[in-house]
Amino acid sequence: MELNLPHGMEHHLLMNELYKNLLDELDVGIHVINEKGKTIVYNRKMMEIESMKGEDVLGKELLEVFRFHDKQHSTLVRALKEGKSTKNVKQTYFNNKGKEITTINDSFPILNQGNITGAVEIAKDITQLERVIKENVLRKQNTKFTFDQIIGESESIKSVIEESKRATRTSSSVLIVGETGTGKELFAQSIHNGSSRSGATFLSQNCAAIPESLMESLLFGTKKGAFTGAVDRPGLFEQADGGTLLLDEINSLAPSLQAKLLRVIQEKTIRRVGDMKDKEVDVRIIATINEDPVDAIANDRLRKDLYYRLSVVTLFIPPLRNRKKDLQLLSQRFINKYNALFHMNVKKLSNEAMQLLSQHDWPGNVRELEHTIEGTMNLIMDEDIIHVQNLPVSLRKKYHKESYQKDIQDIAGLGGESTPLREKVQEAEKLYVQQVLEENDYNISRTAKILCISRQSLQYRIKKFGL
Repeated sequence: MELNLPHGMEHHLLMNELYKNLLDELDVGIHVINEKGKTIVYNRKMMEIESMKGEDVLGKELLEVFRFHDKQHSTLVRALKEGKSTKNVKQTYFNNKGKEITTINDSFPILNQGNITGAVEIAKDITQLERVIKENVLRKQNTKFTFDQIIGESESIKSVIEESKRATRTSSSVLIVGETGTGKELFAQSIHNGSSRSGATFLSQNCAAIPESLMESLLFGTKKGAFTGAVDRPGLFEQADGGTLLLDEINSLAPSLQAKLLRVIQEKTIRRVGDMKDKEVDVRIIATINEDPVDAIANDRLRKDLYYRLSVVTLFIPPLRNRKKDLQLLSQRFINKYNALFHMNVKKLSNEAMQLLSQHDWPGNVRELEHTIEGTMNLIMDEDIIHVQNLPVSLRKKYHKESYQKDIQDIAGLGGESTPLREKVQEAEKLYVQQVLEENDYNISRTAKILCISRQSLQYRIKKFGL
């Protein structure tokens, strides 16, 4: 049946139909509520995301249809009631059938002459990705760090934490510069977990750990028939699609692969080894480097053009020697950690022990400090406070010669009761093995080489002496 409508009304209906069709073609969910909190726009994609029909939502108050966790509030309702805009907020809630939904939302109020007349939400669905993450134990383990776990009160560390938090708002590449043991991966995971990609995959690869001949296949994948035994296998870029890929020690990546990585970043496509077709990928790159990028470029360990692409955001993680104000906080965190693991009840470091730690420059940074606390707690017995004499031999030998000399005298039996030679030799051997282990960060191969014994022989002594 045809209706003869006035020209203005006909144009109005035509535009309404056009807007509705446009909204239904969008690949993001659109949800609009009026000043009373009732839904007035609910596009097709939003119906798919929330598994709802239009008639179940349109014209009804949002909080009558959807249920939120006790500690969560609807960002759409907040935009209406508080006039608060939010971007890239992950939200988990339930539809009227109890189905869990997880989205990344942009929400903002609709203003008319300064008055709030409604609110709009634009939603991206990550429900399926969230389900995959929950079912995959390894992925959950790979992304365990958040900003809350970065310890420090020094201005240098608080500054870089603040810069890192800003980097969560975008998908730009990040270059993290810092010495070994400063916690570069901790920052990388925290950026990922604080971003809109937190529900997607986080993968990490050390570029120094894989031979050049295998690295290309690992990064970009392989096509069946590319070489003998080759199968269709996705590389790290495809596996991390939609998420974040951390490339550790980027200065160890071969120049030829650095060139291919540059192409991936520029064109957002990858080509599997042996394939003729490109595949689009959406991956955020975070790279780390353990030296000054200027030195790496000057010594041909890092391509200048790749550096410019990676360093859209550059974070410089301060070494521990430049943030000694944080030593006590970090030490206490590690004491608490190993109390739980070892079922111990160590309360703290003595003031004298803390002063000794403050004298050390910590070339291995936070990782070295953690290993020091762990090693110390392995050797103490019933003490609830770590004293100087409990600290590693290498530190006491360098900074507290009195306690070190006392150990030597005790082993030699000076001023004490005589002890059989065999026991004295074993005590001296234990002390020396422990010292070399600590000086080499408990690296078995390196320690065995210095001691001129086999790995098996060293491992036997470690067990024998309880090291």
